[in-house]
Amino acid sequence: MCGIAGQLGPDTPDIAEKMVNYLNHRGPDGSGSWNEMFGPNAYISFGHSRLAIVDITGSQQPIGSNHGCVLIQNGEIYNHLKIRSESTYPFRTNGDGESILAAHSEVIPDSNSFNELPDGEHHGWFRVAKGSNRARRHVEWVQRLDGIWGFALWDPRYSELILCRDPLGVKPLLRWQSPSGSLLFSSEAKSFRAHPDYTPALDMHALVARLAFEYSLDDTTLFQGVAQVRPGTIETWSVDSNGRATLTGVARYSTDIVTPMSHASAPTPEGLLDGLRHDLADRFMSDVPVGIVLSGGLDSSMVAALASQSAKIAERPIPTCWTLTESEDNPDHIAAVDVASAMDLDHTIWTMEDDVFWKRLPDLGWHGEDLDVSVLFFQPLFEKMASNVTVGLCGQGADELHAGYPRYRNLASHSTMVASRLASMDISEARALESCDLPSDIIGPGQAWTSPPPSPSSVYSNLESALQFELDRGQLTNFQLRLVDRHSMAHGLEVRVPFLGRRHRSLSHRLPMNQRLTSSGLEKIALRKAAALTDLPQSVVNRPKLPAGTATSPRLLNQFLDEMNPRIREWNAEIPALESVLNRMPDIGLGLRLFQALHLDSQSPTIPLNKDLITILDEAPPLEVLG
Repeated sequence: MCGIAGQLGPDTPDIAEKMVNYLNHRGPDGSGSWNEMFGPNAYISFGHSRLAIVDITGSQQPIGSNHGCVLIQNGEIYNHLKIRSESTYPFRTNGDGESILAAHSEVIPDSNSFNELPDGEHHGWFRVAKGSNRARRHVEWVQRLDGIWGFALWDPRYSELILCRDPLGVKPLLRWQSPSGSLLFSSEAKSFRAHPDYTPALDMHALVARLAFEYSLDDTTLFQGVAQVRPGTIETWSVDSNGRATLTGVARYSTDIVTPMSHASAPTPEGLLDGLRHDLADRFMSDVPVGIVLSGGLDSSMVAALASQSAKIAERPIPTCWTLTESEDNPDHIAAVDVASAMDLDHTIWTMEDDVFWKRLPDLGWHGEDLDVSVLFFQPLFEKMASNVTVGLCGQGADELHAGYPRYRNLASHSTMVASRLASMDISEARALESCDLPSDIIGPGQAWTSPPPSPSSVYSNLESALQFELDRGQLTNFQLRLVDRHSMAHGLEVRVPFLGRRHRSLSHRLPMNQRLTSSGLEKIALRKAAALTDLPQSVVNRPKLPAGTATSPRLLNQFLDEMNPRIREWNAEIPALESVLNRMPDIGLGLRLFQALHLDSQSPTIPLNKDLITILDEAPPLEVLG
């Protein structure tokens, strides 16, 4: 829905307004800012860039409340009408965000009990207060919310900043603390460049985990000193006597646990389908056009198949499907056409240009804040959709719930591969992950790591363990959802994920393991049985899982990497400690070089549009990695 940014602490309040200028792509429909001095040397400031989806002409943010609080929100609250119907709060808008203020006002009393300043000390990157956990009192009202969000709420009665993120981290929320003690928070790391003391640098522990596991772990980002607000978590912040931001509490309000049941108690295919249908209907909440991202795979095809029924439940028009592939003979292309035809859905489909990687990689790298170049199709797909619709529905999340990825078929082999990658990196951070012994000051509340790093052999010891690990500490939030958010919001398109709705998610967690993956290696068994109850073609119901990027553009990606490989190896050789592992993954080697060029150059706050790709890559600042 939006981009949010803000500052709490002694730094000048105009920082938030400058930060939000980096987020205009997330909110092309307007922007707003607010600030207040609340102590002799302390400011709170908010910035907001808006993508108008609900209550288009109203609901500008930051928005104040009758109890003196101020809110900025990114995302949607799907049950806001229910909260309205149960509340006596004097609503000023017709938007969903104000339901957050209503829920807060009815639980948190007007009191002076927390007026004392917190006594804090440094723990890792942030100042952490001693004493009681102030975040716990917010669990009750946050649990009323159903949706996707990252929000910041300022309560002047307690001089308290509340940061909160949705249960699975569909919407981002990052933070960084300045040397002077100000807490900066934002939807994207690039906006921290607005602060004069911020110099982007690579977090080597996060990089090592990204290279070994193929996704970041815990609350890390690739930027040193920048951490995520944990999904399903509330944080409270205040300032000490010197105006420095201090973490006063962290509380989990939502935890997803994989709890396989017996076959007799397990959800039925009919139940799975009904849950998905209603979660999909919730995600039609919009005052602007909605479209469907149709890859031709099972998951997006199920979303398309249920579109008609769900649209009727939501009293919405049936959305158009959107597909992009590299050629008309691509299997994704063929499957998507078959689905749209079988469902009699409007379908927009086109093919990529042969030079798409040369043209679009800088844009992909800048917005993605990651190393993956194989998902380039996101950029032209989302750009095309955004010119016609403002909300997209996709199939992300199904593979994590239903064991769809090929690695689940041979966990022992995958464990060996991860361990081998760690062993091949000649760097102390890799040894720390190997020994599961990270420095203590980066573990704990507010830090990048929630607990010591896992060993591959324990994580991948069985399917249940692997699914829980990737749900909690990596794959879903830190890769799939992060990429979809960054690349869709780069074009002012909000993508929603019905498979991760409350109903379907809860049912999926209860499935027996052999209803997700059989001993013969057939994945997503229960989901395929549910799909067979729709009018989808049998060829799609039985279609095996293929990697999204490489399946969409295998020829173009391989041709591009073959052409670039000599240069990639030259660039990899500049980082001897990582050369071996990067040479095994040329796409990631290229992605790291692009990350260096775009994000580690403190003098370049935007995409260098006047330079060709090779020039951008050649001019990347050196990456100093100590072995």
